[in-house]
Amino acid sequence: MDRILVMRSFVTVAKVGSFSGAAKQLGTSGSLISRHVADLEKQLGVRLVNRTARSVSLTEPGLRYSEFANRILDEIEDEDARIAELHDRAEGPLSIICPKWIGMLDLGDAIAAFSVAHPKIAVRFELGGMSDRTYDFLDSGFDIAFHTRDLRDSSVRLKKIASLPFVLCASKGYIERQGLLEDPNHLAHHDCLVHSNDPVWRIGRGHDSTLHKIRNIAFSSNSYIALQKAAVHGRGIALLPSRPAYDDLTNGTLVELLPELPVPSRSLYAIYGPAQQVPRKVEVFLSFLTQWFAHNPIPVFERAVA
Repeated sequence: MDRILVMRSFVTVAKVGSFSGAAKQLGTSGSLISRHVADLEKQLGVRLVNRTARSVSLTEPGLRYSEFANRILDEIEDEDARIAELHDRAEGPLSIICPKWIGMLDLGDAIAAFSVAHPKIAVRFELGGMSDRTYDFLDSGFDIAFHTRDLRDSSVRLKKIASLPFVLCASKGYIERQGLLEDPNHLAHHDCLVHSNDPVWRIGRGHDSTLHKIRNIAFSSNSYIALQKAAVHGRGIALLPSRPAYDDLTNGTLVELLPELPVPSRSLYAIYGPAQQVPRKVEVFLSFLTQWFAHNPIPVFERAVA
């Protein structure tokens, strides 16, 4: 028995004083309304209405239950309205998760700026702890997750937020000791600094790009910042996000390698739930981040062949 549906039928009967009138108001049959009331009386174990040929009147328990049911239904409608209104307002909690390396780059600055611009949205931003299954972030209570790979999963929705440039580089000291990288196929003869989740490097763009599985790993880490520090100290060749490496590239501490075969940028995707109507706070967040990255592009440094 659908308790709310039955309560609504009973309350309508109490208001209009007949099964047929209640049926007309609710757009159903009089026999169904009668059965609803009978089911409710059976459930409660008391008679709620006095039935006559022309009308229906409430018993004393029926009057009391009618007042109770009206109150419950009114509270449900009020709460439904509040929830719907909250859905349409840019406020309330917003939970976000992403891999550590992304959160430690531009994304952290962008989300901090969003929080300042929208103080009515309480942001929860966590780094790491993400499952390989793309939809698990929803089960863990997060509204949005970030990835840099194009996901084909009908259980979530995806929006491209920005492009993250990468650069292949090494220190001058390493180049002086080990020689210049003249061809991507020669990576096997160089010490390489590899992110734990990125053991295959794509070098070049479009049809000219090639994939290289890095085998000569001299240093590995799940932090691009740690890899950048190892590169600065001359440990080997690294594939790094351009933003944090910018200062070291412009002052010559790091040198871009194979500038004629630039590394493809990686797309930053926001992933969120599959609901037909996206909450307003999520829409506002995605719009803000897209604009933030558009207004804060990666600074351009002068490319130079080592």
